[in-house]
Amino acid sequence: MSGVKPSERLAELGLSLPKVAAPVAAYVPAVRHRDLIFTSGQLPVVSGDLTVAGVVGSDVSVEDATEAAKTCALNALAAAAELAGGIDNIARIVKVVGYVASEPGFTGQPAVINGASNVIGEIFGEAGAHARAAVGVAALPLGAPVEVELTVSVAH
Repeated sequence: MSGVKPSERLAELGLSLPKVAAPVAAYVPAVRHRDLIFTSGQLPVVSGDLTVAGVVGSDVSVEDATEAAKTCALNALAAAAELAGGIDNIARIVKVVGYVASEPGFTGQPAVINGASNVIGEIFGEAGAHARAAVGVAALPLGAPVEVELTVSVAH
């Protein structure tokens, strides 16, 4: 996959980056510091609406939550790409942190966050290999089942 730009991979996958989601509180979607961009946590929002709501393990299936994590990742990439001057200026995905609103006893958070990790890998190839945390929490903003944040490095 070397030589293929992330924008080309997006098109090949039939995906596109959405408009950057408006913050739901007092923060900005992403911040750049030197060659790194840190995104705020992104929810599974499409056109201003949550794609799914509830707690994984009771209200939301692992499959639906995994798809929601993919949506979160695309939203986070959109925020990062805006500050980078386009997705092709993102040199590497450094870290993914995913939060999963989980029923007590649910331990499938890594499988859910694979939705984000897998789409990032499909888009960026080797440059998408990243460090990661998948964390279970009691609740997330707006009742979302999953939230994803990224740290990316920008090409020089």
